Amino acid sequence: MLLNLPKGSAGAIEPHSARPPLERMSKLHSLLQGGTFPNCVFLAKSLEVSRKTIQRDLDFMRDRLSLPIAYDRRKFGFYYTKPVDALPALDVSEGELVALLVAQKALHQHHGTVYEAPLRSACAKIAAAMSERISVDINDLASRVFFKGESICEVHPSVFEVVGLAVRECRELAFNYRKLGADTEEARRIHPYHLGCVNNQWYVFGWDTLRQGMRTFALPRVTKAEALDISFERPTDFSIEAFLSHSLGVFSSEGKPFLVRIVFSSWAVQIVRERAWHSSQRILELPDHRLELQLELSSLVEVERWILSFGAHARVLEPPQLVDRIQECSRAMVDLYAAGRA
Repeated sequence: MLLNLPKGSAGAIEPHSARPPLERMSKLHSLLQGGTFPNCVFLAKSLEVSRKTIQRDLDFMRDRLSLPIAYDRRKFGFYYTKPVDALPALDVSEGELVALLVAQKALHQHHGTVYEAPLRSACAKIAAAMSERISVDINDLASRVFFKGESICEVHPSVFEVVGLAVRECRELAFNYRKLGADTEEARRIHPYHLGCVNNQWYVFGWDTLRQGMRTFALPRVTKAEALDISFERPTDFSIEAFLSHSLGVFSSEGKPFLVRIVFSSWAVQIVRERAWHSSQRILELPDHRLELQLELSSLVEVERWILSFGAHARVLEPPQLVDRIQECSRAMVDLYAAGRA
C-alpha cells in the first residue's frame, strides 16, 4: 500500500465530514419517525453536515430506498407519508462480509499510526450497521476467518506524524537514521515524495539532498524526525509505481535491471507457481518436474534473501553477482555451524 497524501489534507479523518452515509441516514430515519417535521436547516445542524449533504441523503432515501418521504409546506419540514418500521435491508453478500473482515484484520498494519483510530472507527460503524440487517452473523464469521501475516515493525507515533506531515505539505524532512549493520545513526535530509506500507513495514521514499538521489527509509529506524520550514516541489513526472517497477519489495536502483534466473527443484515448484512474485516474471518448464523462474530486478538485496529461504531447493544461474553472493552466504553458514557458534 502506497500513500501519496495530497497537500492540505489531514492526517486523521475528521469525525463529522467522514461520518458514514449509512449512519446519517439511520439518524434521519429516526428523526422522520418522530413526526416533528424537521427541515434541512435543523437536520444539517443536528448531524453537523451541510444542507446539500442532507438533501442528497433525503433524495437517496426517497428515490433509491423507496421511502415515503414528503415535504409539508405548511409545517416547513419533512415527514413519512405512511409508517416505516425500519430502513430497507442491505443487500450484502457473504463475500462482502469477508471483505469487511479483511479490512478489519488489516488494521494491524496501521497499528501506532494516525490512520489506526479512524480506520477502526469506520469498520466498527459499518459492522454495527450491517449486523442488524443481514442474516449472517458477522461475529460468528469473524471467529471462523483467520489472518496471520508478517510481524509488525513498530513506528513511533510522533515519527509517523512528522513524516506524514512532511509528505503531505511537501516540506523538507530531517532525521537520524541507523542503517542495517551500522553501529551509529547518521543525519539525513530528504524531500519526502511518498509514504508506503510494503509487507507490513512502513517506508518513506524521497530525494536525498546530500546524496542527490532517490532513497528509501524504513520508518522504525528513523529518530528525531523534523519537518523543516523548507518547501519543495515534487516532480510531476515522478511515479512511485515506476520507481518500484523493478523491485521485489522496496529496494530499487538506477540503471538497467538484472536478469535473474533461478532453477527450482520439483519440491519447490508448486510454491513458486502459486504466487505472482513480480510483474516481470517468466516461468520455463524443465525436465524432472523442475522449473526456471526469470525476473528483471534493479536490486539484488531482497531476491537474495528470498532465494536463501528455499535452501537447497533453489539455484541461481545468473547474474554472476548474485551467484557469488549466494555462494558466499552458503559458505558462511557452513562455517558457522561447523564452528558450533550460535
